[in-house]
Amino acid sequence: MHHRLLETVAAIRARHAEPARLGFVLGSGLGAYANTFDRRTVIPFDELPHFPRSTVLGHSGNLVLGETHGVATAALQGRVHFYEGYSMAEVAYPVRVLGLLGVRQIVITNAAGGVDTSFRPGDLMLISDHINLMGANPLVGPNLEELGVRFPDMSDAYSTELRAIAHRVGRERGIELREGVYAAMAGPAYETPAEIRMLRTLGAAAVGMSTAPEVIAANHMGLGVLGISCITNMAAGILPRKLTHAEVIETTARVQEKFLTLLDHLVPAIAAGEARA
Repeated sequence: MHHRLLETVAAIRARHAEPARLGFVLGSGLGAYANTFDRRTVIPFDELPHFPRSTVLGHSGNLVLGETHGVATAALQGRVHFYEGYSMAEVAYPVRVLGLLGVRQIVITNAAGGVDTSFRPGDLMLISDHINLMGANPLVGPNLEELGVRFPDMSDAYSTELRAIAHRVGRERGIELREGVYAAMAGPAYETPAEIRMLRTLGAAAVGMSTAPEVIAANHMGLGVLGISCITNMAAGILPRKLTHAEVIETTARVQEKFLTLLDHLVPAIAAGEARA
């Protein structure tokens, strides 16, 4: 896989030579932030060798490189999922590419269902930890020694330091940020009410079908991770209605301004924290 990653990176650098410092994975309906970058280079996933293609509504499927607040950035507008038929290694591939482009800190976002009954659609939750219930792991198989160690530590998988920065930015901008554990399920069917009760018992506050594989790969490469879930709906059995992907897209559109404000003010704060370190 390593030689394929290097071929992908070479193709990107042929179109945008500047290394990136900060990365983003922008989930369902959240990709608009990358449209605000200065000096943008937009590369569709299907123009990159070995890069998986996104097939889900709300995922544009572009790699966007540029600059914001003087920080060189690289963002994935959309992602690929295990339920689309990709292997775990393929799901993690785009994040590995970001790491090889120079990214050292990465903000990974998603749309998630609220398991915590105090949540409401439109809430933003910083991920403090995850429970991987997808039944697979992107690190299974021969270890890529060029990228990381065989047994990476996951005790601070979602950086405590980056979460503290995000909470401070939220307070300064008047944006309430919840915090909790994210449960990753394989999908694509939404969870049953019984599964949601199980997840609540396990300590999960939100549930979705992504993120955990990317975070495992990012930690394997030594990247600092900030995870943010947009709570787009209450999970199965909490409210007396069926779940639809349309509700996910509608909610992300409704909270887009708040979400973009948070991300825009996070960039200089994270860059300043990195400089102090």
